[in-house]
Amino acid sequence: MATEYTRDLGDGLTLTKVSVGPMDNNAYLLTAGSEQLLIDAANDASTLLDVIGDAGLRTVVTTHQHQDHWVALAEVVTATGAASLAHSADAGPLPVVTRTLKDGDTVEVGGHTLEVIHVVGHTPGSVVLAYQGPGAGRVHLFTGDSLFPGGVGNTRGVRENFESLIGDVERKLFARFPDDTVFYPGHGKDSTLGEERPHLPEWRERGW
Repeated sequence: MATEYTRDLGDGLTLTKVSVGPMDNNAYLLTAGSEQLLIDAANDASTLLDVIGDAGLRTVVTTHQHQDHWVALAEVVTATGAASLAHSADAGPLPVVTRTLKDGDTVEVGGHTLEVIHVVGHTPGSVVLAYQGPGAGRVHLFTGDSLFPGGVGNTRGVRENFESLIGDVERKLFARFPDDTVFYPGHGKDSTLGEERPHLPEWRERGW
């Protein structure tokens, strides 16, 4: 449970990745000047608040409704006064939501824009956040539990949910973004769309 890295995404935006809690959830802090955005206040509020530091926090986005991704949400929001954002279809179980999201919405941090991409299947309201670097720079996707190295997220053996998720991931992520796109999942290591793209037929065939 520690900071894994801090990475420069260009144009004054930095990314800090932290692993927290018993399920090794990833939390991602985006910092641009005096503004910060946290993706998934998953667990261990004290660690997250240490990483946030004195700069404070403008916004928390929760990628989906599963509790391991928001255990620390209420404490972080109370301590920082940050806005709490989640897709409307997943907002119900969360302890605090100040604004709901839908597909195509945007979230801002220090003049940088992240697009909200709604992907259905792991949960009804799972979202991916997409950030494109300066100019025609590299795309960065924060995928929650919808896309991992090696496959899409758990759909609990429900074929309809799997078909929905693999379809959304193929159409909204792989068909849209180039191979050098980096994605950051809710657990485990980062990968690129190029690394995973050849395996899409295999994922469809196995059904998970």
